[in-house]
Amino acid sequence: MPKSPLIVRTVPALRRALDGLRARKASIALVPTMGALHDGHVSLVRLAKRRARRVVVSIFVNPTQFAPSEDFGSYPRTWKADVARLAAEDVDLIWNPDVKTMYPDGFATRILTEGPAIAGLEDRFRPHFFGGVTTVVGKLFTQVRPDSAIFGEKDFQQLRVVTRMADDLDLGVRVIGSRTVRERDGLAMSSRNVYLSPEERRAAPVLFAAMKESARRLRAGDQFEPVMAGGIELITGAGFTVDYFEVRHAETLAPIASAMDGPLRILVAAKIGKTRLIDNIGV
Repeated sequence: MPKSPLIVRTVPALRRALDGLRARKASIALVPTMGALHDGHVSLVRLAKRRARRVVVSIFVNPTQFAPSEDFGSYPRTWKADVARLAAEDVDLIWNPDVKTMYPDGFATRILTEGPAIAGLEDRFRPHFFGGVTTVVGKLFTQVRPDSAIFGEKDFQQLRVVTRMADDLDLGVRVIGSRTVRERDGLAMSSRNVYLSPEERRAAPVLFAAMKESARRLRAGDQFEPVMAGGIELITGAGFTVDYFEVRHAETLAPIASAMDGPLRILVAAKIGKTRLIDNIGV
């Protein structure tokens, strides 16, 4: 039987627990999550265990990164299953604050970033999002004070934003990206995949297929505009409404004019039915 992780819900209890974990100067890795854990999250935990002696997983559905029209209230919450998964992975501690703990009465501070946070991708369609992400991640970093933090590459712009923030603010946290974990048909694992109807689920792998084909054509030297137009046509033909399907500089997320401008990343966000999916791959 795996041993259940220690679960803490207040900042004083967290600090006491962390003092114990840091005995003999043990390194600590943090895996920030919003729960509803799947195999992609498990891969983050396993990478964290390779990078540090102690692993802390936060579970907090952060209201400040949801717009009023988005799915905060219905976001999947699977607490018992999440704890069982983390126990099976031998996680040391689960940090599970409530909203009042993270945002007490009178809370009046936000972390706002530029650079990759205003690249015209997610920020164009969810202008509230990164202010909520950077503020909550900044709090998690100062609460846990980890040596490293693991984020999935599926949320690639978020990974770049958090990395920039940690570097710019000298937070002393090494942000590590972990490769996207996919279903057998290529669909990136996501907590929001549970929203897909059976028909939508059958269509969803087209996002990965379109990115792969576009990456192949770009590597072959085809021109950007017809390549990306072809990817959009493939995605819309499967029933999606496309927010963006773009190739960007893989480090800065800046628009590029040619493959000579640097390492490339294809990023997509598209909606089918009521579900919005994002994904990306390197070229």
